[in-house]
Amino acid sequence: MDLRAELLKSIWYAFTALDVEKSGKVSKSQLKVLSHNLYTVLHIPHDPVALEEHFRDDDDGPVSSQGYMPYLNKYILDKVEEGAFVKENFDELCWTLTAKKNYKPDRNGNSVVSHQDAFKLWCLFNFLSEDKYPLVMVPDEVEYLLKKICTSMNVELNSCELDDYLSQEPQQQGGLTVWQFLDLVNSGRFLRGIEQEAVSMAIEEVYQEVIEDVLKQGYLWKKGQLRRNWSERWFTLKPSSLSYYMSEERKEKKGSIVLDKHCCVEVLPDRDGKRCMFCVKTSSRTYEMSASDTRQRQEWTLAIQTAIRLQAEGKKSLHKDLKQKRREQREQREKRKAAKEEEMQRLKQLQEEKERKLQELELLKEAQRQAELLLQEEEQRRRLQHEEMQRTLEIQLQEAEQARASMQAEMVLKEAEAERQRKRIVELEEMQKRLQEALQQEVKARQDEESVRYAQARLLSEEEEKLKELMKLKEEQEEYIIKTQREKLVLKQEMENKNKYLEEAQKQLEEVRVNRQRVDQDVMVAQRKLRQASTNVKHWNVQMNRLMHPIGPGEKRSTLSGGFPGFQPTLLARRDSSLKLKQKPEDKICDPMPEESKETVNNGEARRLSLSPDADTMATEPSE
Repeated sequence: MDLRAELLKSIWYAFTALDVEKSGKVSKSQLKVLSHNLYTVLHIPHDPVALEEHFRDDDDGPVSSQGYMPYLNKYILDKVEEGAFVKENFDELCWTLTAKKNYKPDRNGNSVVSHQDAFKLWCLFNFLSEDKYPLVMVPDEVEYLLKKICTSMNVELNSCELDDYLSQEPQQQGGLTVWQFLDLVNSGRFLRGIEQEAVSMAIEEVYQEVIEDVLKQGYLWKKGQLRRNWSERWFTLKPSSLSYYMSEERKEKKGSIVLDKHCCVEVLPDRDGKRCMFCVKTSSRTYEMSASDTRQRQEWTLAIQTAIRLQAEGKKSLHKDLKQKRREQREQREKRKAAKEEEMQRLKQLQEEKERKLQELELLKEAQRQAELLLQEEEQRRRLQHEEMQRTLEIQLQEAEQARASMQAEMVLKEAEAERQRKRIVELEEMQKRLQEALQQEVKARQDEESVRYAQARLLSEEEEKLKELMKLKEEQEEYIIKTQREKLVLKQEMENKNKYLEEAQKQLEEVRVNRQRVDQDVMVAQRKLRQASTNVKHWNVQMNRLMHPIGPGEKRSTLSGGFPGFQPTLLARRDSSLKLKQKPEDKICDPMPEESKETVNNGEARRLSLSPDADTMATEPSE
């Protein structure tokens, strides 16, 4: 934080104190008085012409903070030189203006801090507050300041009670104003049972450490340069110098040691009746000192080394550096928290997407189960129809034994067609298995995706320790997520292809059914041809019996008793499962001939078949 920002914080309090109506505007006369006082305190030459020119009488109304800022920057802040004024006097001026209106200590005398201690706490608050207006101190800095005050008094701060206090009101979780902070300290809530003098000494010590950049102070024995005698002096260590005084009141300054990056501190052995000795070496001289004990010597050497390190790094204040580091840590913590919340939101969205995909998968499984049930019902119905058809064929084949020779070739073709249909059914079942395998692959892919999410969570825990690798790991994580989404799209495309294959299989099943119906029609046509052929055979047997001479009782024709000589019936081939032949009752009703007539007709048919090589052609001629 630079000098301009520090000065602006105090001036802001003074300006808001002059804003009585809280409208953001201050009268011109009051701003003239404020500007004049700032000229005086900051040791800037007065410029009454510029002051009157900026606040002309012809301007209407009061001036806002935005209207006062150009004048403040140009004629006051731009002319300020660091070290040319006493900042404590400047802060006292601004504190006097704002404390009259805003600071209200306990009138009964129960306040923990005095008016002067309240001013120092106000300065500490301005130093640790955020660079945003209105000025507030975040809870972490409040706890840090209270801990330093309690540590100076060798008292432990109750952090749980402080968290409870900050969580009572939602607006306090974003930070405390300086007046809320002073009310908190004056309430004695965290400094209960401690004397006001001890509190005042602790505030003074913290004020000197933080505001005046005093790294350490205390009594040390110093060896003189000329007389080489040992004298006890009060030493005050700052980042740029190590000053020593006659006493702790620091009224009479005896000298100062300028520190730079070329200085060093060394521990010396005991001698001359002095113990716990050390020395500070500069480019021009070596200063020998002695501490009261070993612990004090270690603390002084470490503090002086810290001051030399700050000079080497080009830093003017230790606590400004610490404050900046704490602020960066808070910003990093907020960024990690925001990134974590964003990641949690992304994981939540992915979880919802996963649940939606699982629901779709369940719907697909339910549709598959329904399809399986339909296939089972269709298979059961087909089996029943097949059994019924088989019984019908057994009855019809007993009557159509003589026509099997002409139908055998056709039955072979039908068997081949049935084999093709069975192969198609097997292909459909194989396709269904492949669809199930694809679904299992999708489930496995989702499990792999979950494992990737767990790996991301582990990377998030590691990013707290490796800040520099965060962006690189995040980019890799985003690339991996994009890759996973692409794999999802590929799986989705494969699922759509599988659905297309299933639809094509259903179409093929419909074609099989249409072919089966066509075969049934062909069988019915064959049955009609068979009945017509039997009618023609009966007709020609009657005609043949009329033309032949009667046979005597002593004659025998053994060759015609069993049909064709040497004829032996063979078993029918296996019937097609897809044929649908139904027995018609009119086949039995239309055959009123007795058994003997049938035998005669069969004998005549056998003789006709033996005489004519093309029986089917001759049998169809009378009908034509």
